Amino acid sequence: MNTATIVQKLWNYCNVLRDDGMSYGDYVEQLTYLLFLKMADERTKAPYNQPSPVLPGYDWESLRWRDGDVLFDHYRHVLERLGTEKGLLGLIFAKAQNKFQDPAKLRRLIVDLIDKETWVSMSADVKGDAYEGLLEKNAQDTKSGAGQYFTPRPLIQAIVDVMAPRPGETVCDPACGTGGFLLAAHDYVVKHNPHMTKEERRKLREETFKGWELVQATARLCAMNMLLHGIGSQDFEPIVVADSLAADPGDRFDLVLTNPPFGKKSSTTIVGEEGKVSRERDTVERGDFWATTANKQLNFVQHVKTLLKQNGRAAVVVPDNVLFEGGAGETIRRKLLHDCDVHTLLRLPTGLFYAQGVKANVLFFEKKPASETPWTKKLWIYDLRTNMHFTLKTDPLQREDLDDFVACYFGLNGAGTEVAAGRRSRSPTWRPERPDGRWRAFDYEELLSRDKASLDIFWLKDESLEDAENLPAPELILQEIMEDLEGALAQLREMAGDLGSEA
Repeated sequence: MNTATIVQKLWNYCNVLRDDGMSYGDYVEQLTYLLFLKMADERTKAPYNQPSPVLPGYDWESLRWRDGDVLFDHYRHVLERLGTEKGLLGLIFAKAQNKFQDPAKLRRLIVDLIDKETWVSMSADVKGDAYEGLLEKNAQDTKSGAGQYFTPRPLIQAIVDVMAPRPGETVCDPACGTGGFLLAAHDYVVKHNPHMTKEERRKLREETFKGWELVQATARLCAMNMLLHGIGSQDFEPIVVADSLAADPGDRFDLVLTNPPFGKKSSTTIVGEEGKVSRERDTVERGDFWATTANKQLNFVQHVKTLLKQNGRAAVVVPDNVLFEGGAGETIRRKLLHDCDVHTLLRLPTGLFYAQGVKANVLFFEKKPASETPWTKKLWIYDLRTNMHFTLKTDPLQREDLDDFVACYFGLNGAGTEVAAGRRSRSPTWRPERPDGRWRAFDYEELLSRDKASLDIFWLKDESLEDAENLPAPELILQEIMEDLEGALAQLREMAGDLGSEA
């Protein structure tokens, strides 16, 4: 059975369960528990013959032969007991609860849908993509806010393509959500290195990826998603359930790929090296930060810098305010430009994210050794926002929409996988005689001379402002107005929170 058929089959059943009061997120969560138990059972049989990590009496077989209220009661006990275990088992089943209302519907999911497939024998691509498809559908349930941690997969693929992870390199996402960046990096390494040794494949599976996720339910989905893609094991747990901003973990990575959550975490304050402390309930000492700020995105930029090895590479999705905010924002940008090689900025179009009002960018930089002279020489900016219109449902972003950016990143000819060599051959598509070019460079001195060292740079003319005939469709105009208002309201709520008011 192919991926699309499996996804459709499982998703059709979700629509049945919705009538029972179960949300999309609840369904995927319950599916996570049952898929794990089914695969653990399959691995105990030939040709694998592996010992089961699941306690006897709480395994798949114990569910399969029960029915009615007996099954219902036993399923609840299985979730409670396995949630007390350690390792990957404990992560997946921590705080697990039975969300089914009807024993017959639970029985049907177990016997008719999951048990009829042999999940372990499927390729990692098929079963992983099937689960990923369910997560994407889950993210589309915007009413429940399920999309808040979901980065569009075409954008992730393009970012990973230009970052080009290699065998032996370690990859981290300090705000990993359901694991999109980590999985895409894994798939890239496998695809581009078909002749890896057995040891290289083991390291890829057990030593390469590390993610942090604050929300337990999301971490559970991520752990299962990675397991279905062949990453991790009962002994190796690639996901940490924690606030990654709370402290320097001590680990350092070759690549950091992340889309940190937008918004302000009101319960935590970051104290920088200058010793300033904001008035919040919890205080986190971070002497490795350049500046103190309550802006979570600016703190994530500093945290990513800490996580990188020397000459490590980062791609971070950041909202516009990170590019122009004064105070700590200016301090951080100036330090980042001096201490790191900030070489590329991708301005993203609106309409990509499930959270409305988001205007975002991808910032690419490399961590460098201490130097009296600045490491950033040129910042190359690709404007994919001006005169570009996407919507989540009717006109979603496709991977081919980013082909030109990827080609420009590698020097227009798509040259080579050697990242530094590709960047040396870059040339702008913008010129005075070609003012519609979306790709141009700005020197370090030019960046520092801008007000507050702002990196919020644009040069293309907005066609909708030039000619009424070129106006976008009315629904797109309305959508942009709504997004701007949502963004403004979010900022006002943060300001109210800072003033001690009710948000």
